[in-house]
Amino acid sequence: MDIINAIILGIIEGITEFLPISSTGHLIVASKWLGIESTDANLAFEVIIQLAAILAVLANYKDKFSPKHFNLWVKVAIAFIPLGIIGFIFSDVIKTLFSVPVVGVMFIVGGVIFLLLERSYKETHCATTDVTQVTYKQALWIGVAQVFALIPGTSRAGSSIVGAMLCGLNRKASAEFSFLLGLPVLAAASGYDLLKHYQLFSLDDLTALAVGFLTSFIVAYFTIKLFIRFLENFTFVSFGLYRIVFGVILLAIAYT
Repeated sequence: MDIINAIILGIIEGITEFLPISSTGHLIVASKWLGIESTDANLAFEVIIQLAAILAVLANYKDKFSPKHFNLWVKVAIAFIPLGIIGFIFSDVIKTLFSVPVVGVMFIVGGVIFLLLERSYKETHCATTDVTQVTYKQALWIGVAQVFALIPGTSRAGSSIVGAMLCGLNRKASAEFSFLLGLPVLAAASGYDLLKHYQLFSLDDLTALAVGFLTSFIVAYFTIKLFIRFLENFTFVSFGLYRIVFGVILLAIAYT
């Protein structure tokens, strides 16, 4: 992993982690196009720079980390449970799904789901307009929806946002709960890979990792802010269309 590739992957991770367009899918495709080998160290690099995204959430939502929001974090923990259990049980099966065709198909499926959801979704009818208002029942169903993110190309953010909208959250609250829910998910995945593969990194690798980490944090920090502003005026239709177009391009490249 050289510095330039680390910066490119850091930018991609920072932009895509909290948008409903699958960071894993983009990283898989970018790595193939950059000619980055699928070694354990390089795969661990892609997971570990997700820790930077966690820090970006902490920086943007530091007001939520106080005793008065204890119940909110209990709900986040509840929402994490389904993904944690299924991911642990079927981890070996999930690894076999990491391919460009699978990513392409799931991009299209996710895009269609967003377009269909936005056709019937009425934000004025949503009872939950603030992330602190999420109920325990809503948190559990959002967690169930997030399980689909185990399929590469589906998007963790996309799955949890769709689940939240179906449970009665408005777009902004759906996105923000997805941000917070990313903390235990990314911490678990990144921490596990760091403990498992830290011995694979040489001094040069650690330099690239630091550069990718910092790049990911900066980009993710501003992406979160801009995404929330975007949702104050627009819907997820543009993301649905993007997913479909990108998915079609991926399948065309994979089968030509």
